Amino acid sequence: MKIKTLGMAAFLLAAAGSAQAQPFDVSDIRVEGLKRVSAASVFNAFPVSASDTVSERELADAARELFATGLFDDVSLAREGDVLVVKVVERPTIARLDISGNDQIKEEDLRKGLSEAGLSEGQVLELSTLEEIQRELESVYQAQGRYSARIDANVEEVDTGRVKVNIDINEGDVAKIHQINIVGNSAFDDDTLRDLFELEDRPGWFFGWFSSDEYSREALSGDIERLRSYYLDRGYANFEVTSTQVSIGPEKTNIYITLNVDEGQQYQVGDIRFDGDLTIAESEARKLLQVERGQRFSRSKLNDSSEALRQRLGAEGFAFAEVNSRPEMNADGTVDLVLNVEPGRRTYVRRIEFRGNTTTQDEVLRREMTQMEGAPASTDSITQSRQRLNRLGFFSQVEVDTRRVPGEPDKLDVTYDVEEQPSGSISASIGFSQSAGVIYGASLSQKNFLGTGNRVNLGAQRSDTFTSVNFGFTDPYWTINGVSRGYNVFYRETDYEDSDISTYSTDSFGAGINFGYPISELSRLNFGASAEDLKVKTYYDTASEIERYVDDEGDSASTVKLTASWTRNNLNRGTMPTDGSYQRIALETAAPGSDVGYYKLRAKVKQLFALDEDDLWSLKFSGNLGYADAFGGDPFPFYENFYAGGLGSVRGFTSNTLGQRTTPKRKGGRDRTLGGNARIEGSAAVLFPLPFIEDQDSMQTSLFVDGGNTFLTSCYDVLDGDKARQNCSSGIDMGDLRYSAGMGLSWLTPVGPLTFSVAKPINDKSEDDTEFFQFSLGQSF
Repeated sequence: MKIKTLGMAAFLLAAAGSAQAQPFDVSDIRVEGLKRVSAASVFNAFPVSASDTVSERELADAARELFATGLFDDVSLAREGDVLVVKVVERPTIARLDISGNDQIKEEDLRKGLSEAGLSEGQVLELSTLEEIQRELESVYQAQGRYSARIDANVEEVDTGRVKVNIDINEGDVAKIHQINIVGNSAFDDDTLRDLFELEDRPGWFFGWFSSDEYSREALSGDIERLRSYYLDRGYANFEVTSTQVSIGPEKTNIYITLNVDEGQQYQVGDIRFDGDLTIAESEARKLLQVERGQRFSRSKLNDSSEALRQRLGAEGFAFAEVNSRPEMNADGTVDLVLNVEPGRRTYVRRIEFRGNTTTQDEVLRREMTQMEGAPASTDSITQSRQRLNRLGFFSQVEVDTRRVPGEPDKLDVTYDVEEQPSGSISASIGFSQSAGVIYGASLSQKNFLGTGNRVNLGAQRSDTFTSVNFGFTDPYWTINGVSRGYNVFYRETDYEDSDISTYSTDSFGAGINFGYPISELSRLNFGASAEDLKVKTYYDTASEIERYVDDEGDSASTVKLTASWTRNNLNRGTMPTDGSYQRIALETAAPGSDVGYYKLRAKVKQLFALDEDDLWSLKFSGNLGYADAFGGDPFPFYENFYAGGLGSVRGFTSNTLGQRTTPKRKGGRDRTLGGNARIEGSAAVLFPLPFIEDQDSMQTSLFVDGGNTFLTSCYDVLDGDKARQNCSSGIDMGDLRYSAGMGLSWLTPVGPLTFSVAKPINDKSEDDTEFFQFSLGQSF
């Protein structure tokens, strides 16, 4: 169908031609040619009414306005006496719209876009709109690098006044980069410079799977910026890409890129001076600079120096300070650096607000603030406050936003947006065994109990053979200065007579209290005291070492334990961290007057290195050391030994099974481990994101290598009749460390962290107990 132009006979007058130019009075208006469009639509758009006196020019303008509605292919005017006749030819409506050939763009998206552009079933067809849509669609495909894409649109008449529009799409192939040429370079060869590019030319059949030879304007712009940065960071302060040519081969599937560059000369840093109002001592400002006289010029180091100065001024309350650097080239090959400092007005924080904490009370967040309302705005304190909120472990994400207060240029508001995450775990269980009967229990662990920031642990378990109850509570802000106080009570009663659950059991109860003192922003000291009363029960298959210990030391002990620890936490998050470090050293000792005398030393370290800006890829190293011994040459109580194996230790080995094996009694028994008074554990892992997961903060995947074991520095005595069969080697032998490798996944579920691992022992022995798959709910590693 061909679009018609406005054919208009403004007047066909019965009078002589000389009368044609005279205005006339319109007594009535008659519209001819209407089929679907209502007469009312015409009269609303036609600016002439009956009884109007109009000229030829006014009628011509009126006809144009009516045509501009887009409802008609043709509009013409005629006069019969004093009656104005408006003759129209209606445009057809679209009865059907067919689209074919599209794979890269979904049909529903195409139809939505066409409808917004005015092309959909039931609408009036405007061929100019159809032609423009063809051009736009071709542009869309060309932006994808499909330069051979073609869009064909044709119109078929269905019946009078209705048409069918067919849009046939040939998407074509994505154009490949056939050649990238760099012209004008002499300091660096072509291969070195092309290695900087994201785009590649002719990568080959196999390596094409791992490279990008599909052209896009955005990727080319990024490559040009990388090229520019490469030169500017190596002294070429005047480097310039003078022109860029992108040409397409005649088949429209090969692209040729040519970059013309002007390297200029290489510069060394000359004088460095400051302009403007520095506000801090120049000697301090110079210590922040990463550039110095005689160095090769580097734009990135200059920018980093400017940012360091800006951050330092921000820490002084100049939150909107500006530091602009200006290189000045000299003919001798040096460049003087001028840093213009405009601190602006000192700003103060008017209000600190929190958003997103639907459960956690505002007070819990506010007490973590090192930036105070009414105080000078410090960028260091604002950032530090955000880090403290992250370390709480209550939130999956913490963002901070600072805004000027309208009308008050020296004040700003600070808003922390938090996204709450599960900060505890809850579990319930029920089971049955022939030896223990029905077993049922429940446990709750909550680091942010009822949004107060207090930590609560509560657990209970009951069966025919044992009862266990424990409760713990910690208030991290017992005082306004951040002194914490916690206490715990526990009770456990066992009855394993004639059962095969364990070779020994203990009945114990006790209580304790602890206090924590912050000594710096990242470090705390903790002190505690607890009292425990414990009784050991032995059975027919109890290990000979345990039987001898009970014979010599008795089957019960009352102990007052004193603890002290130092902790430094610089991790970026409280749960599933990806960057930072953690160190803890702890001492536990039995107080004088206790039935047993011993001490235990523990050391734990973590170090994570983020490998990308989004903290999605990280290297993680951790270590766990322990050593314990008894006072006065007495044997160390076996029930205080360290254990190794399982999640959080050496994955791939059954939990708590690594270490020196026990000696079964002559009448029979099981060969197990007592752990050891020394423990060595370590792990190295690569943390990486899972694809197609939106919330990466709630899921962490790793490839790891674990190593560790427990050791006895001196063997326990056995019963006299078992001495010949004892096979104990004392001392710490690094050759006895067990290793494993595997993959782990931690997922933050609504009921707490769920941790999985699949691991294969590397050097397991025949007596070792191994597990390929392990999981736990409520802790992550």
